[in-house]
Amino acid sequence: MGENGLHMFHMDIPFQAIIFDFDGLIVETEEPIFESYSAIFAEFGLELTLKVWANVIGGTGHRDVLFDYLELQLGRKVNREMIRARARNHHHNQTDKLPARDGVADLIVEASEFGLQLGVASSSTLPWVKGHLERLGLLKYFSVLCTREDVELSKPDPELYLLASKLLEVSSDKIFAIEDSPNGVKAAQAAGICCVAVPNPITRNMDLSFADVIIDSLSGVTLEEIMQEL
Repeated sequence: MGENGLHMFHMDIPFQAIIFDFDGLIVETEEPIFESYSAIFAEFGLELTLKVWANVIGGTGHRDVLFDYLELQLGRKVNREMIRARARNHHHNQTDKLPARDGVADLIVEASEFGLQLGVASSSTLPWVKGHLERLGLLKYFSVLCTREDVELSKPDPELYLLASKLLEVSSDKIFAIEDSPNGVKAAQAAGICCVAVPNPITRNMDLSFADVIIDSLSGVTLEEIMQEL
């Protein structure tokens, strides 16, 4: 028994690092941004469906696809920057106090205690990711934060994951990723990294069947249980 009264045990760990997505995985920010754009679409008399949104989620460059679709439906150009700014402001107001998703913080702490290196590969900006992690008290557990400023191509391109694994100095076969979206899973796998999908309310009805493992929620799930499935 350890000094803190907890039973200590040994677990063989086949991995050296975990790379986490951020939006929709660590914090449920995906639903608010979808709602923000849905409200704007409604002002134009249009419905933003999850089928259309599936092309956007998990990346940033794909948002142009959203505007292309909007302009096609309207038959005219729209002020993309103004719409982006409105959606961003609404999104930030809705997410600045959100907690971590169930089980995520526990898994991060557990993985760190077992000596795994932790990184983030996110299509969002560094201030956004770093600010939320700091607010949640989780920033100290991550040695690498790779965000959209660091790469030219967003998910599903593997560039973010390739950079994160390089900075972690861990080979791809010793890393697993945790993602919430099809684009994120594709990005990790394209980098040679096996991927666990943990869908959120927005991605739950999207096709994640190609992920190496699918877990409905991280609540009550241990690191050992995840690795046994990989």
